[in-house]
Amino acid sequence: MLGCNSSAARPWHVVRLVVSVLGGPLPATVVVGTQWGDEGKGKLTDLLSKEMDVVVRYQGGHNAGHRIVVDGEAFALQLVPSGILYPAVTPVIGNGVVVDPKVLLSEIDALGAKGIDTTRLMVSGNAHLVMPYHQELDRVTERFLGRNALGTTKRGIGPAYADKATRVGLRVQDLLDPKIFRQKLEVALKEKNGLLSRVYNRLPLSASEIATEYLEEYAPRIAPMIADTVGFLHDQLDVGRHVLLEGAQATFLDLDHGTYPFVTSSNPVAGGACTGSGIGPRDITRVIGIAKAYVTRVGAGPFPTELTDDVGDLLVERGHEFGTNTGRRRRCGWFDVPMARQAARLNSLSDIALTKLDVLDALETVQVCVAYEADGKTYDYPPYHQSVLHAVTPVYEELDGWCEDLTACTSFDDLPRAAKRYVAFLAERIDVPIHVVGVGPGREQVVAVP
Repeated sequence: MLGCNSSAARPWHVVRLVVSVLGGPLPATVVVGTQWGDEGKGKLTDLLSKEMDVVVRYQGGHNAGHRIVVDGEAFALQLVPSGILYPAVTPVIGNGVVVDPKVLLSEIDALGAKGIDTTRLMVSGNAHLVMPYHQELDRVTERFLGRNALGTTKRGIGPAYADKATRVGLRVQDLLDPKIFRQKLEVALKEKNGLLSRVYNRLPLSASEIATEYLEEYAPRIAPMIADTVGFLHDQLDVGRHVLLEGAQATFLDLDHGTYPFVTSSNPVAGGACTGSGIGPRDITRVIGIAKAYVTRVGAGPFPTELTDDVGDLLVERGHEFGTNTGRRRRCGWFDVPMARQAARLNSLSDIALTKLDVLDALETVQVCVAYEADGKTYDYPPYHQSVLHAVTPVYEELDGWCEDLTACTSFDDLPRAAKRYVAFLAERIDVPIHVVGVGPGREQVVAVP
């Protein structure tokens, strides 16, 4: 299975992936991950953004990173939408996002240092703030859970969403009203400090210090970005502008539909794009699912096709499978069709973009999980009961590898026959067309599938 000789790199021409290749945007398009994240959503969003007017981040926080490579230079985006790299695009952080202002401003400064104009960025006044006590609680609760830890990024995302649900959260718009900000902070800290000191034996946090930091350091810089983003988005749609909705994390990290409790604290699925942006369902006419040519996940949780052998190590090495934000090594496994089928129906996928096909170049054969088996029963979709999911055995089909370097391919016809067969096999089994294939990390190392 291992040991194929890669062919020498060949000259390749720049691929221009325009939206017309993908079928055209009408009027709002959602990009959603179909696995456990890290599928390459940032790269596809970046490519699609060229033909868009607005790009919206609709959920998550700085616990997810999008890595985009432009002319050999890498941009690691956490909160700022991928469309920031195009001067004609208005990037929007929607109401469904939780915002750490320190991280946001740091990211803006880093982009500015590279010559990227960030003055177009808009932030929903209804987005919630990540506060210092959220991060402290995230750290201590993970330690308290010990072996049962969820594997969070300890960035305070979960606690921030918890406060949103219990209606004690502070929102971005509160930065504009110091009196309200301080009142809400006092109420929140009364509970949080009690929990931190009495349960976790931590020192209480100072309301005055937090207020000074947020109101004097962050608020003046963020205030010009705060807007009624719901009104703005509908104004854009009303005049025929094209809006791209960008999710963080992915389908199986969804709070409701993921492998609970090893999930994120929001809804990355396409339905979350509506609540997280304020755009109604009838305005969304396209949902593009991003799937890696194999599967990865970070942290704990079930993973039926996980590889813990030399093949898994090879995928980590060739795919550079380490977290953009955390640096954590990702777990790798074979492509999982039942998982992809479930993602297709949860998100009403229109089509799929398949990424990192080139990572499989060195394999003589590749395996694809086409079903699960458990207790004498076959599952075409992931079983709803987590105890069953933990116990399933993957049913594999083996396909020929191609043992050729794909990174120089500029069209689908350039792909080896075995690589084309792999793409066709996945599309047929998932029953969703694959319209784009990634053949390298670069911004334009993609080919359109006819």
